[in-house]
Amino acid sequence: MGLGALFIVAIGLSMDAFAVSICKGLSVCRVRPRHAIITGLWFGGFQALMPLVGYLLGTRFEDAIKQFDHWIAFILLGLIGANMIRESFGDAEKLNDCFDCKTMFPFAIATSIDALAVGVSFAFLGVDIIPAVSFIGIITFALSAVGVKLGNVFGARYKSKAELAGGIILILMGTKILLEHLGILG
Repeated sequence: MGLGALFIVAIGLSMDAFAVSICKGLSVCRVRPRHAIITGLWFGGFQALMPLVGYLLGTRFEDAIKQFDHWIAFILLGLIGANMIRESFGDAEKLNDCFDCKTMFPFAIATSIDALAVGVSFAFLGVDIIPAVSFIGIITFALSAVGVKLGNVFGARYKSKAELAGGIILILMGTKILLEHLGILG
């Protein structure tokens, strides 16, 4: 997987975290740098950890399902993308203005579950996992930190559009993987 494709996957994966970060920004009267850093660390850290866990699980079972790996990647990315698109038309998340562990941990888990499935896909695609998860974590950290500030400044106006774009990107990536493995794309 090239750097451009990995960048697109990282952006797509970070959209849930970005959306929640916007809501966190909405929840505080005055955003401080620590709000952005805490949010970025939680979401970026989990977006890096979950694909690593998925990758390790995927490599363990790779021999058993190698002939179906492109279909698995296509289905997982398609389902995740479709769920993100569905969520983009739903109600905004209700968040409090607290940034403690008790508040941030469940959000970090919830926004990174899709990254676990992507990690499984990475195992089947033979992606060099350490640079990939590092890149995903950095991109998510940056977008989450920016999301807190944007949420505070602009409100939730663009949240659903960001989730919609992320979902479409993941579906397109899954379709590209399938078409490449079927020999339709070179």
